[in-house]
Amino acid sequence: MIKTMNKELKIKVCGMRDPENIQEIAASSPDYFGFIFYPKSKRFLGNNLEKDVFNAVPTYIQKVGVFVNENEAEVLRICKTYGLEIAQLHGSESPEYCMRIQNEKLVVFKAFAVNDAFDFSKLELYEGVVDYFLFDTKGKLPGGTGLKFNWDILKKYQLKTPFFLSGGIEPNDLGAIQKFEHPALFGIDINSGFEIEPALKDVEKVKEFMNRIKI
Repeated sequence: MIKTMNKELKIKVCGMRDPENIQEIAASSPDYFGFIFYPKSKRFLGNNLEKDVFNAVPTYIQKVGVFVNENEAEVLRICKTYGLEIAQLHGSESPEYCMRIQNEKLVVFKAFAVNDAFDFSKLELYEGVVDYFLFDTKGKLPGGTGLKFNWDILKKYQLKTPFFLSGGIEPNDLGAIQKFEHPALFGIDINSGFEIEPALKDVEKVKEFMNRIKI
């Protein structure tokens, strides 16, 4: 079992959409499911969304809404309508924006796209107004790239806010994850590396990964 900050490493499965697939993946007991409300994403939930998608999620898995520079009122409306406990912000949202979302009793994940030149000092303004950071690979557009960044760059991160490691993680990265150490590492975010097609996860790949990471 991989532990960090004296706790078991958390697993978030992002880009979920299909109710049957949600139920199948839920059997592996991840800690979080991510639902993408960004229209330009291949994993966008779509308009006129049915609540069946969220009703398929067991109560022991927390639901995360993923947004990119969305209007604050719309983030709050969506989270309330669909019973989402967490807002993951993937755009250029300011510390003040994050604080207002947090003040509405939502947990806030703030994502940052990281490369070798990333300046971690700019995150200081977000300390206390977000609950977790999520470090993803920097690309040309917001959202995931399916690629990994150099995890060694995270040695420069020395703030207190815990973080999720994201960006192109695949089943064969388990060994590297086990070797990666950082006092603020809280969880792993998996998505495209475990898919059959966008928004449809490979049940066996997720199951095996979950079983192995808990050893």
